[in-house]
Parts: sequence; C-alpha cells; structure tokens
Amino acid sequence: MARFLFRAALLLLGATAGLRAALPPMGLLPAAIADPEMARADYVEQCAGCHGVQGSTAPAQLPELRGRVGWFLCTPQARAYLIRLPNVAHSRIKDNQQLADMMNYVVFGLGGASTPRNAAPFTAEEVARERQHALSTTTLRAERARQVESAIRQCGAPASLRLLYPGQKG
Repeated sequence: MARFLFRAALLLLGATAGLRAALPPMGLLPAAIADPEMARADYVEQCAGCHGVQGSTAPAQLPELRGRVGWFLCTPQARAYLIRLPNVAHSRIKDNQQLADMMNYVVFGLGGASTPRNAAPFTAEEVARERQHALSTTTLRAERARQVESAIRQCGAPASLRLLYPGQKG
C-alpha cells in the first residue's frame, strides 16, 4: 500500500511539474512597483485562492491570468474594467499605490507577453478613480465578454481569450 501511495504521489508530482512547465513565462515587472515582493505577496493573499499562485487554475471555471491578462491593458475601457472588478475595487488593500503595485504584478508579471509593449503601469491615482466605479456581480460576464471582443478587434488578442482558459470545453 505504501509503495502504491508513493508511486501515485510521484506521478501526481510529475504531472504537476509538467503542467507548470507548460505555463507561459512570467513578464518583467515595471520599475513603478515600489516593492515587488509585497506585490506578489498581496496577489497570493488576495487573488491566488481562486486564480492560483502561478495565475493558472485551469480547468477551473475562472479566467486564466497567466499569459493572458495583459491583453486587458490594450484599451482604456478594458484597463478600467480590471480595476472595477468587485474583488479588486473592494479589495481589503485600501492603499491605492499598494493595490496598483499588486495589479501591475498581475498584468505585467503574470500577463507576460500578453501585455502590450507600450502599456503604462497602473498608478495610485488611476486605481483611486476607477475603484469608485466597481462593477456589480450581475454584469461581470457581459462586461468581460465586451472587453474581450474589444481586445480581439482592436488589439489583435487571440480568439481564445473568449474562453476562460486555453482548451476550455463548451
């Protein structure tokens, strides 16, 4: 029995390592982040429970952040959408610079190559302004779909962004 459990654990560990190796690479963090370790810690505390420590929880029915979330910086409306998400706008992080740093970790770090090259980091002023217009939970799916279509049409985002994660089945 112990041998079986040991082999099962090794198989699971190998499968997990294989999945992690398949994740897109992390992006460079902007110098605007005052404390990158704090930004990562805030992400883990505030977001990773649902979105995963690495920004990937597929096949859970949640938006995949890794290698994808950066596309939301390509239009001003999609950029505002990220800050207006209820879990961001109503975050327990009340300091707007700290929240901007966390969101910059998310879009530049986890978003990696999906983030437009000329995208400006979030600022404390932008976060303070946009979090006053938090979205309601009844509009989240429709608003995400609208912003995704805009990113595909205006910025050349991949059509797979319509899915919550790559490979999602209907």
